[in-house]
Amino acid sequence: MPHPHEPAPAGRRGRPPVWLLVALTGVGPFSMQILIPSLPALGAAFGAGSSSVQLALTLFFAGVAVGQLIYGPLSDHFGRRPVLLAALGLYVVASVGAVMAPTLGWLVAARILQAIGACSGMVLGRAMIRDTHDRDQAASVMGYVTMGMTVAPMVAPMIGAMLEQYFGWRAAIAACLGLGVPLLLVVWRVLPETLPAAQPLPGAVGLLRMYGALLVVPAFRAYGAVTAFSAGVFFAFLSGAPYVVVNGLGLPSTAYATAFVSISVTYALGNLVAGRMSTRVGVLPMLRLGTTISSICAVGMLATVFLLPAHIVTFFAPMALVAMGNGIAQPNAIAAAVSVRPQLAGTASGLTGFLQMGLGAALSFLVAVIETGSGIATASVMCICGLLAQISLAFERRVSA
Repeated sequence: MPHPHEPAPAGRRGRPPVWLLVALTGVGPFSMQILIPSLPALGAAFGAGSSSVQLALTLFFAGVAVGQLIYGPLSDHFGRRPVLLAALGLYVVASVGAVMAPTLGWLVAARILQAIGACSGMVLGRAMIRDTHDRDQAASVMGYVTMGMTVAPMVAPMIGAMLEQYFGWRAAIAACLGLGVPLLLVVWRVLPETLPAAQPLPGAVGLLRMYGALLVVPAFRAYGAVTAFSAGVFFAFLSGAPYVVVNGLGLPSTAYATAFVSISVTYALGNLVAGRMSTRVGVLPMLRLGTTISSICAVGMLATVFLLPAHIVTFFAPMALVAMGNGIAQPNAIAAAVSVRPQLAGTASGLTGFLQMGLGAALSFLVAVIETGSGIATASVMCICGLLAQISLAFERRVSA
């Protein structure tokens, strides 16, 4: 075994299979989405209000945010492969705990640990892509990986809704084991090490310095903010849509799951555009295109909620266009952020993910508290995030000038 501060032997290094990167990146979204259709049912099962039940989603976001801060520096030192194996082991154990949860508090605690394990695939997948590609190529590969990964959030709500309807919410969480256990075995057998050169492992002070070294770079702050706020448009919808569909429109959770397929399809379409065009056009023009589409369509969604009769089609149709813009913007924003300091790609990936998911956690709780079922609160928060993404992008133009 090589010394931690030495690069892995050439025989162990190489480009991970794209299909494996897709699967690893999809663990987090799958685990998050699988329980969303069951949120109203969890309230009835535990006798809890919507704000309490929402903690199963809000603190999942928080777990993902915190976990990403940990995995970046650890993987920059020990390598992507061993850190990923340990994280997937935690994910499997936490999934077992969530299935067995006797109380809502137990479930929320298990979901936090599950999130910490699940987010490793997102952080390390990005880092492995950056390890083996330059910036524009990385944006293209991330677009293709994210496009494939959209299968997870496409099928997870439907799987979760069907399992909850026929077998209860515990069966929905048990589906995470059906993904986690085989993936752990495949990573152990197939995944190569991609870390080109190990970085020193910082202590707590050193870790803060590493994150500080990224945050003082204006370009990283701009790209990190664009990533967070453009994703915030999406997370606001995820948090509010189940309550709009189930409580506001009086439809079953399977209706939400079915309608969400359109969101996944258009998000994948945006990823396809990013994958095919980012290398030729460049990261920044594609980032501007994606954020512009998302912001304009978020405003259109708010207008639709105000002006048209409440219906699941009029609620989801504008969001489908928002998702397409997000699919274009996210791979390019992330590729730009992790390329600011390529030698700290893992750390940059983790910090970017923390900003993204930390905002997602805050928005999740906010929307759950203020959404009455009309969709107005959800669409309003989406518009605010779209505006802040545009402001962040304008700041990037200024610092790049």
